[in-house]
Amino acid sequence: MPRVSEEYISNRRREIITAAHNLCLRKPVSMVTMTDIIKETGMAQGGIYRYFEDIDDIFRAMILDMRESYSIIDQTDEILSNDADLTVGQTTDRICNMLADRMEEQLMDIQKINFDLSVMAVNEPERTAKILGGIKSEGNLEHLTNLTGQMLGKACAEGKIHPVMPIEDIVRFFAASYSGIQMNCIIGACYRTSPMGGFKPRPLFNTLAQTIKLLLNAEALE
Repeated sequence: MPRVSEEYISNRRREIITAAHNLCLRKPVSMVTMTDIIKETGMAQGGIYRYFEDIDDIFRAMILDMRESYSIIDQTDEILSNDADLTVGQTTDRICNMLADRMEEQLMDIQKINFDLSVMAVNEPERTAKILGGIKSEGNLEHLTNLTGQMLGKACAEGKIHPVMPIEDIVRFFAASYSGIQMNCIIGACYRTSPMGGFKPRPLFNTLAQTIKLLLNAEALE
């Protein structure tokens, strides 16, 4: 039997991951089956199992690929590395503008898949833990909230802000608000005649920025 090159294996894995990604854009992640992927790729069932153990192994590879392809980590680092030149309020505005830009670009792509994965985490926590358990890299929101918490802690220690509640709670509120904006904008995009049909990322992120600045008492010092 001829030896298969690493390039061939990589290309076949890429084909399967791309098929899974496309399927997850068309239907909820939890409803995508191995049969769907077989039909999408045109491969035999045995062929797919040469490259992945099961469908959750495919989802794990898909998530890793999305984290690399749709990363905001470099942008986050660039914004927060300039915190000495910007006020806390300006940094907050830049972060929220960046998130609005990305969500407008990717609402029905990675944002939709991330939302589906969040729903899966509620309905199938053990399965979700299995999928994410093999992923060691830091996610976008995790990286952003970690660095933001550090930046705000430093600003508080230097007297640049006087938050009205613990910084840890404000950062958690920020993360929860991001998830809520994502959910409502996706629902609004899918069901335009629903009460959520008018939800758009940028106005919501602008409101979030103003709310965070009020919680931090940042505006009073600028």
